[in-house]
Amino acid sequence: MGAAVELVPGGSLLTDTPEEGRALAVRLARLSVKTTQPDAEVRGRLRTVYAENADSLIAVAQVVAIEFATIAAANNYWR
Repeated sequence: MGAAVELVPGGSLLTDTPEEGRALAVRLARLSVKTTQPDAEVRGRLRTVYAENADSLIAVAQVVAIEFATIAAANNYWR
């Protein structure tokens, strides 16, 4: 197995703005996929499958939304 993936970049969910929080949510979702399927070639082949599948795309959006909700809560909703 390859090098360990840093699942929480920088070790913190704190961001300065909601926009940064959303970007972090997308990054965390992508890191989850990379951790689940570490083979870049396999991920590349699968990308063509899910890119044309509405259910898969909705599932991706749901994962990002859950990550964003967690980050928002960690940031006290940027108050």
